[in-house]
Amino acid sequence: MTILVFGATGQVARELAVHDGVTCLGRGAADLSDPGACAAAIREHGPRTVINAAAYTAVDKAESEEDLATVINGAAPGAMAEVCGQMGIPFVQISTDYVFEGTGETPWQPGDPVAPPNAYGRSKRAGEEAVEAAGGAFAILRTSWVVSCHGNNFVKTMLRLGAERDQLTIVADQIGAPTPARDIAAACLDIAGQLAASPGKSGIYHFQGRPPVSWAGVAREIFAQAGLACRVEDIPTSAYPTPAVRPLNSRLDCSSLETVFGISQPDWQAGLADILKDLETFHD
Repeated sequence: MTILVFGATGQVARELAVHDGVTCLGRGAADLSDPGACAAAIREHGPRTVINAAAYTAVDKAESEEDLATVINGAAPGAMAEVCGQMGIPFVQISTDYVFEGTGETPWQPGDPVAPPNAYGRSKRAGEEAVEAAGGAFAILRTSWVVSCHGNNFVKTMLRLGAERDQLTIVADQIGAPTPARDIAAACLDIAGQLAASPGKSGIYHFQGRPPVSWAGVAREIFAQAGLACRVEDIPTSAYPTPAVRPLNSRLDCSSLETVFGISQPDWQAGLADILKDLETFHD
C-alpha cells in the first residue's frame, strides 16, 4: 500500500478508491472526531502519501455543531499533517471556497485574506492553519461545488427533482463552478506524487471547474444534457434563507496550480456529461 486516504464513502474518496495502491479508511477504521486515532492509523499503515478526503460537510448543521466540525475539519487534519511531517511523507488536504467571505466578482487567489462567513468555513480554515503549522510537505487544495455519480450532490438532486416537476426555482446570484470529484481525485494524486519529489511545492492551491456559472445555470445545463423539460426560474439567495450564510462569489483563481503542478482546470460541462453517462449504469 502506497497511498492512504481518509474517507471511504464521500465523493472524492470513492473516486480515489478505484486507483491502484490506494487504501481508503472509513469512519469505522479512523474516526476524525478522534484526531489521535487518525495519527495512529497513519503510523500503523506506513504509507508513502496521505490524502484527507473526509470532512464534516453538513454546512447548515455546523452552525449548531461548530465544536464537532472544528475537531473533524480542524484538529484531525492537523494531527494527520503532523505525523506525516514526522514520517517525511507528503500530506494533501481538501479544503473549500467557504474560507473566503464571498463578495465581489473577482476570483479568489490562494493568498487572499480569509474571512469565513459560516461555521463550516471557520472549521475548514482551522484545518488549513493546522496543516500549515505542522511543518511537513503539504498541499491544501481548495475546491467548490463537488459533483459525481456518488452520494448526494447537486447533479443527482436536480435529476430527481427535474424528473418530478415542471419548474424549479434555483439561486442565480451565487457564482462559482462545479468541480467533478473524479478530477479532484486525479489532481490530489498528481500533487502528492510531485510533492514527494519536490516538497518545496508545498502550499495552498485552488482547483475548480470552468467556466464560472450560477447554480441556476448549472441546473439548466443538467436538464439540457439529460433531456429533461423542467424549466428554471432564477431567484436571489435572499429568497432561499438557510442557517449558514453562503458566499455569493465562489470563483477561484486556479492559475498557481497550473504554474506549479501543471494541472489545468477541468471543463465542468464535459465532466457533467461523464457523470450522466456513469449514472446510466451506476446506482448508489
